[in-house]
Amino acid sequence: MRFKIVPPVPDSPARIETVWKAVPIVPDPEDSCCQRLMADAGVPSQDEAKEWLTFCRALELAEEGPRGYARVRDGYDPAAFPERFRERVYAVPELLAVLADADEPLSPKQVFDRLRERVPAWERARTDDWEGTWTRRVERLLEWAVLFGLAKRAGDGYRAA
Repeated sequence: MRFKIVPPVPDSPARIETVWKAVPIVPDPEDSCCQRLMADAGVPSQDEAKEWLTFCRALELAEEGPRGYARVRDGYDPAAFPERFRERVYAVPELLAVLADADEPLSPKQVFDRLRERVPAWERARTDDWEGTWTRRVERLLEWAVLFGLAKRAGDGYRAA
């Protein structure tokens, strides 16, 4: 399974551990988990807390079951995050391939333009501004790729690491 949603990129990778520790060990419903992330990890909103829960699942830090979300006790392994990100977040392998194939740094808009055909038809029909939504999503993916050492910033653009 691949996950599409990623939260805003933190200033430090240590933020991931803070959020992970706020996810309950005993399964809890989404709303309760979001409240915990907001209270214990300083996540500023319910919507962003939901994004973090999804991203924690992608990084194999949390799992969702019939009773809600729970922390994966042995999941925190920063060395595994780049590969988990690459393998479990939608469009990341393609995004990294676009960067690897480029002769010069690319802006988020240029990366989006090269990934445009990967956006599912139902996502395009879901909103009038699907291009803006996906351009912002690509921006976040690029920033996470930088945080995980899979890409580098180069001026106003990005390139493969």
